[in-house]
Amino acid sequence: MSSSFPSAKSKTVIVTGGANGIGAQTVRTFHQNGSNVVIADLPFAKEAAEALISSLSDASRALYVPTNILNWSDMKLLYRQTVEQFGRVDIVIANAGAMESKDFYDLETDEDGDLKEPVEAYRIVDINLRGTMNSADGSRGSIVLIASTSGYFGGTSVVSYVASKHGVVGLFRASQKAADRWNVKLNVVAPFFTPTHITGSYAEKWNERGLPANTVEGVADAIIQTSTDGGKKGECILVAGKQIKEIELARTALVREWVGEDTANLMAEGGKFFDELGGYPLPKATRK
Repeated sequence: MSSSFPSAKSKTVIVTGGANGIGAQTVRTFHQNGSNVVIADLPFAKEAAEALISSLSDASRALYVPTNILNWSDMKLLYRQTVEQFGRVDIVIANAGAMESKDFYDLETDEDGDLKEPVEAYRIVDINLRGTMNSADGSRGSIVLIASTSGYFGGTSVVSYVASKHGVVGLFRASQKAADRWNVKLNVVAPFFTPTHITGSYAEKWNERGLPANTVEGVADAIIQTSTDGGKKGECILVAGKQIKEIELARTALVREWVGEDTANLMAEGGKFFDELGGYPLPKATRK
């Protein structure tokens, strides 16, 4: 066993997108450290998921549940089967994600010369943001959302992926008060370049350039460390090669320097105002 995480022992962990890539390595490392592991992945990943379970030292501590994270019935079944098998859910790793296969601005027209709706772009946003929201709704212990450096910086022009990963960071920030209320530790891991299916088209050229790369093992270690460390809450762990840095608390500490004292004070007073109201007052629903 390459990495030791004693706090993972006997925990029950759901990993969405757990049949391949970072998700699969996360499953392996949790299992090596004594966790019960649940692989939530699409039906077409069944063979990979079952092969992964067969490779583990104790298959009785592993379960595959065919899951479309965009389907609420699938998500309910995922949690139900996990509890039936292992008694509870301690940790959720909202890892499932996707990237578009064509440029958002490669505009196409139909036979009438009108722009076609960018259906694939919407699907990527659904998977990466709505799917993550669905995945983050069941654990009462620790939740780790998998964002990306694209969720903080996003200069690659991969529109749907970058926009949706910014959305994951927004979800993480907006959910902290609810996490406090329910005593849930909610954190983010944001990997930089990691050799997976998503980066396969340019991974060789990246390596030829001599640029540092993550390994799936290194990212999985960061995920497990973040999810099992009782002191981590409201943090974002950036994984970039051999560099692992907390960047969310660091960003917050720089707000006054970033926007200036007057603006920072105004924002703080606004936050206090909403806290005294018991939260942001939501508008009435409009008629459909």
